[in-house]
Amino acid sequence: MKEQLKEAGLTENESRVYISLLHLGPSHAGAIAKKSGLHRRVIYDTLDMLAEKGLVSFIIKNNVRLFQSSEPEVVLEMLKEKEEMIKEILPEMKSLFLQTREKEEANFFKGRNGLKTVMEDQISSGKDILIIGASPLAYEILQFYFKWFDKRRVENKMKVKIIFNRTDKKLNVPLSEIRFLPQKYSSPLAVNIYGDKVALVLWSKKDPFAVVMKNKEMTEGYRKYFELMWKSARKS
Repeated sequence: MKEQLKEAGLTENESRVYISLLHLGPSHAGAIAKKSGLHRRVIYDTLDMLAEKGLVSFIIKNNVRLFQSSEPEVVLEMLKEKEEMIKEILPEMKSLFLQTREKEEANFFKGRNGLKTVMEDQISSGKDILIIGASPLAYEILQFYFKWFDKRRVENKMKVKIIFNRTDKKLNVPLSEIRFLPQKYSSPLAVNIYGDKVALVLWSKKDPFAVVMKNKEMTEGYRKYFELMWKSARKS
């Protein structure tokens, strides 16, 4: 639960305090500190931040202030509010982005958030995706993310063809075709082909990164390479 709340925008301390309150019900700061494992001084600062987000309120009982969590649905409302704020400025951001963007480009993305940006770019393309060398490590590195990625991909009717290493565990990927290659071709490097772009993704737990290249001729060359490998791969 804590990791999902952090993905939703809460800090480590905010997640721990909010979960503690869900377990405890209305409680004083000392009880929250004991349950969460945080110092009492940190508890008050964290409660203030949660209160600003509408996730915590308090009552007075026998002259003692007791803090309590708000309805969990408030978390969803908080995300919707952020989404609406971004939507308001999105046209201006998009205009500035297109003005300065190169027609042919190579961009580098580092870390988990960088890889999420690359995956979001694939969703934005609205095009089917071809993947060479897909790695199950992706589901560990971007834990919880792919459920939402696949949900939106299916909503947009975006199909995916995936070539796994033969010994990799077969995953339940919706709207997909999957084939396998022998273990000797195993590599943490995956190639994602979509629209007029190619993303080279290194699924490394320590230092994951990706390079996204936009070039129609190069992308077409990778598509032909994919089709050649697809014919050589086995269905199971």
